[in-house]
Amino acid sequence: MNLTINNVVHEFEVDEDTPLLWVLRDTLGMTGTKFGCGVAQCGACSVLIDGQVQRSCSIPAAAVEGRDIKTIEGLSRDNSHPVQQAWIAEDVPQCGYCQSGQIIAAVALLEANPKPSDDEIDKSMTNICRCGSYSRIRKAIHRVANA
Repeated sequence: MNLTINNVVHEFEVDEDTPLLWVLRDTLGMTGTKFGCGVAQCGACSVLIDGQVQRSCSIPAAAVEGRDIKTIEGLSRDNSHPVQQAWIAEDVPQCGYCQSGQIIAAVALLEANPKPSDDEIDKSMTNICRCGSYSRIRKAIHRVANA
């Protein structure tokens, strides 16, 4: 199987029904994408597939062959992506576990809607944060939108 992840083609052998999350983490060693619930509800495993947020725990690897996959590792090597910079500036993470998925979701939102309102942010950012950092997430998104 061949998957294009962060603009690099990776060739490997896994069962076709292996979830993309486990290919990323276990096969390729890309541990930025996290396992949360395993049923595509929490968003810790969010990645971009053809620019759209997808929950990688529920997508078989075979279903994304030939598509463009971007993980948190693909945003930047040094946290220089504007959304990552805003997350740092607003001190968004508390425990940090969900934040790679939150950042990926924010990137997709801002690419689709560069100046989202609070309501649009609330409707788009459906990832769960057990620490409740939602107000700081919103501030970080506005920081990028207003830059």
